[in-house]
Amino acid sequence: MEERHSYSCPCWHLHGYWRRDSYPGYISFISRWWHQGVVVLVAVVILVGFFSLQHYGTDRVSWLFAPIVLLWFLLIGGIGIFNIWKHGSRVLKAFSPVYIYHYFKRGGKKGWTSLGGIMLSITGTEALFADLAHFPVSAVQLAFTLVVFPCLLLAYSGQAAYLMNNMTHSQDSFYRSIPESIYWPVFVVATAAAIVASQATITATFSIVKQALAHGCFPRVKVVYTSKKFAGQIYIPDINWILMILCIAVTAGFENQNQIGNAYGTAVVIVMLVTTFLMILIMILVWRCHWILVLAFTCLSLIVEFSYFFSVIFKVDQGGWVPLVIAGAFLVIMYVWHYGTLKRYEFEMHSKVSMAWILGLGPSLGLVRVPGIGLVYTELASGVPPIFSHFITNLPAIHSVVVFVCVKYLPVYTVPEEERFLVKRIGPKNYHIFRCVARYGYKDLHKKDDEFEKKLFDNLSTFVKLESMMEGCSDSDEYSLYGQETELLPRAGLLNNNGSTFSSNVEFTINSIDSIVQVRSPPPHVSNNTVRSSGQVSSQTEIDEVEFLNNCRDAGVVHILGNTVVIARRDSNFFKKLAVDYIYAFLRKICRENSVIFNVPHESLLNVGQIFSV
Repeated sequence: MEERHSYSCPCWHLHGYWRRDSYPGYISFISRWWHQGVVVLVAVVILVGFFSLQHYGTDRVSWLFAPIVLLWFLLIGGIGIFNIWKHGSRVLKAFSPVYIYHYFKRGGKKGWTSLGGIMLSITGTEALFADLAHFPVSAVQLAFTLVVFPCLLLAYSGQAAYLMNNMTHSQDSFYRSIPESIYWPVFVVATAAAIVASQATITATFSIVKQALAHGCFPRVKVVYTSKKFAGQIYIPDINWILMILCIAVTAGFENQNQIGNAYGTAVVIVMLVTTFLMILIMILVWRCHWILVLAFTCLSLIVEFSYFFSVIFKVDQGGWVPLVIAGAFLVIMYVWHYGTLKRYEFEMHSKVSMAWILGLGPSLGLVRVPGIGLVYTELASGVPPIFSHFITNLPAIHSVVVFVCVKYLPVYTVPEEERFLVKRIGPKNYHIFRCVARYGYKDLHKKDDEFEKKLFDNLSTFVKLESMMEGCSDSDEYSLYGQETELLPRAGLLNNNGSTFSSNVEFTINSIDSIVQVRSPPPHVSNNTVRSSGQVSSQTEIDEVEFLNNCRDAGVVHILGNTVVIARRDSNFFKKLAVDYIYAFLRKICRENSVIFNVPHESLLNVGQIFSV
């Protein structure tokens, strides 16, 4: 009697033949062990090669593998039509809901738990919708409606028709139902399609991690953008290799494919439930749908999904625990990182230095102003960061020119050079304190060379010149380059409510610069002589300040980065200390530092540490 062993997973489908009565038991065991080892080895090699291709980007990988997947669906759809024609079309009666009732009534608990296996017939299709960030919505809708869904229905209906006449072939009905003439071509395409099927899950993982990064819920990792048209087509090296290691561990660690199927089914059911609950919130809060429509969607969706959910609960101890453990680990990492990041940001927001405190220090800021330019990096786009007060409180000197630099990444491909830097002055002119917001698109590089410093200094000089021009302008219209709002406070001659004048030593400041806007012209009674004299003074002031900036730049530029360390209070409980002092500290240590993200040259880097207790 000949026993045939096969693996139902396409990429592992290797056949082995032996006679049970021809070999001793231990030789049969060794044969099976060797057979499974070869399969695992081949699967591991395929996984390593597949993950190594991800750095080319979703677009290129899809162009490489899309024809294989299309051919695979057309083949299984055609095989399904062939089996329905050959073995009888009465199997199409299964589409009647009446048979669902009879199936559960006859099967009882076994019929209910079998839903976990039936669930595997649709897993993978939901991953298509994870590609919405990588491909247009219409492409995903057309692919699912015209290709994936009808081909799957035809394939499973054909297998059911084949099984009605061949009940003993239930273990490997798909491959047995393939016509002999195309068996090996289908086998090759199935193996290739099984490799490609993981692509949607990989790209979806990249998208989720990127969105978590944007919300501060995941440690900082390197994100590589691989497309000019779609911002969602990305590659994250760290996540890619972690996924590869996890896939190899699952492939080599599980004893059979049933455990992998149970793990996969458990993960998919939970994903479907979470998606449904989020969809309900969107329908209520965003789309503001009628409550009857929301109730209908909720009932229909949850009845189906909870049925599958309660069926896979019985498979948790048979491999279903794996996705739960992995999800739990990532949940802890994301929660701890978000908690620590949020506390750091709240500390910086609540500890911002007031302008009154800066003005109270005087032009020298209460310290020795040494030649040079200090670039203080901060995440705050407004206000003076607390790291600055910490710096000048503990050190006896500060640079002659201080620029608070805030780097922001926008959801656009690139930011034009003329719109990249937004500059404004903080405090009076003789303080020489500025703020600069540097804006980058997802394909722009913050280069590690003098280019960033040069462009920032050029914009700083341009700002000073424009500021001086506006101060001494004539009765023509005044303009601010890249400015949202310009507030002019003349040095003298301000009018109060009753028309009399009063003197003022307050110099004008420009609140922000973001676009070209028109500013109110001066009163028409201002004489030309006064304007000409004012223009000459402002021109001399401009020359002096630009020369001062040049001298400071020649003296050297120092990049000052803040390093706020978050620790748990002494009276905190054990879990909080574990989360903050160990897990969050470890994640901060292994993730990308600000100096790497901003490409700050180490020879001119100054880290300022600060401890904050939560």
